[in-house]
Amino acid sequence: MDRPEVEVRRSKRRRRTVSAYRDGDRVVVMIPASLSRREEAEWVETMLARLERSEKRRKPSDAELMKRAKDLNDRYLGGIAMPESVRWVENQQSRWGSCTPGDRTIRLSARLQGMPAWVIDYVLVHELAHLLESGHDAAFWSWVDRYPQAERAKGFLIGWSTAARLEPPPGDGDEVD
Repeated sequence: MDRPEVEVRRSKRRRRTVSAYRDGDRVVVMIPASLSRREEAEWVETMLARLERSEKRRKPSDAELMKRAKDLNDRYLGGIAMPESVRWVENQQSRWGSCTPGDRTIRLSARLQGMPAWVIDYVLVHELAHLLESGHDAAFWSWVDRYPQAERAKGFLIGWSTAARLEPPPGDGDEVD
């Protein structure tokens, strides 16, 4: 990973805490004004490492998605919904994910990157369930609802879509794809 531009903000009111966040392509690190330049440099490196770890957890690679799908399949679907591939795609603006049962491929919208892991897991379970049931009938939802946070994740995605002023998909609002 290329090192991002770093902006350090010193605060006289800040006494002990150090925090950091990403602002576009740069990272803002907020530190107490009392820290020395050496301490500042140490904290910048620490906070960059923390942000990188956090972002890696929230933005898994295609290989990590495949591993996660296999784990979820084993845990919630009895291991019978094995995909051939799972990958991120940039071209899904109105769906969170899609599945092609014929070639057993699953694609997740890159818009999910950065969302909580339990939301990504829900979309993976939803798409894995399409390897077992093609439609959105009761049998399909009985598979999806084995995921304990299914209702919470559905609500999260509906809320996110509403906040982003996106139209929810036609139907009862429960569809992911």
